[in-house]
Amino acid sequence: MAAFFAASHILIVAGKGGVGKTTVGASLGVASARSGLDTLLVELEGHSTLGRSFGHEHLPYEDLDLTDDDPTTVEAGGRLRARRITPDDALVDYLTGHGLQRISGRLTENGTIDVVATAAPGIRDLLALGKIRQITAETGAPDLIIVDAPASGHALTFLRAATGLAEAGAEGPVKEQADLVAAMLADERQARVMLVTLPEETPVSELIETAFSLEDDVGIALAPLVVNSVTPSIPGLESELKALDKSLKKKSPTLDHARSRAAHHRLRQEATQRSEIERLTTELPLPRIELPRLVRAGLGRADISALADALQSQIDELDARGLLGDES
Repeated sequence: MAAFFAASHILIVAGKGGVGKTTVGASLGVASARSGLDTLLVELEGHSTLGRSFGHEHLPYEDLDLTDDDPTTVEAGGRLRARRITPDDALVDYLTGHGLQRISGRLTENGTIDVVATAAPGIRDLLALGKIRQITAETGAPDLIIVDAPASGHALTFLRAATGLAEAGAEGPVKEQADLVAAMLADERQARVMLVTLPEETPVSELIETAFSLEDDVGIALAPLVVNSVTPSIPGLESELKALDKSLKKKSPTLDHARSRAAHHRLRQEATQRSEIERLTTELPLPRIELPRLVRAGLGRADISALADALQSQIDELDARGLLGDES
């Protein structure tokens, strides 16, 4: 587990809106910390509800320590932190770090900092990525930073920001930052993207398209894929359904008809899942992690813990099959 998570310093979790990427990111953070690593979860401004997974409506800009909430993490000697990164705060940090405290203070006071941060397309995304890169270089940096990225469409724009600004002929500090971030994203030891999907036609199609765009346009490495919310098959359901349908020809109680309809629906659902997972395997042959569907309204810390256990089991299985390469 530790080797899997330590394969790169940054793991960016991305996927189509509604596939559960934020929940997956939170579960990855718990699993990583349980493996003994110092792990930082990062929520980006306006694109995540990561804090709610741990009972916090809003995450602060500074690190919030979540280690004590999980005894397993404490026992493993790991650490789990979470924070929210905004481009405005990242810009203030950058100016302060370059001896420009007075300028950053004035920009904050008169409200023009947002104008500076949106001076060119991609600047806000570059500021956020630059702050993440800075964290990796700090003394006492976490072993792993897990970033809850925007949904697929904006995730591509987000990750293309550095290359786009570098190619646009930007000069000075902007070009320097863009070059550093682009180099970080191109180095598999520094950064990888973990794509999340549901076992459904549209999310799978979008994931495949996003994966090729990331490799071709950004040059960032892909971690194993996550198929989220997989409904487990029920052993023996098909044979029991045949017996039930046969009995319905002789008698037709309302309850048995309802049971038959429910069983047929479940089998169709399982068939659709298998078909989409097989298509994903064929068109994008990467290691795959499958997480179970949790039928609950609003997932809490206990659910995140259960999904972290499922992640560990899946990663162990991939490792045993020799599908993780140098990561294990």
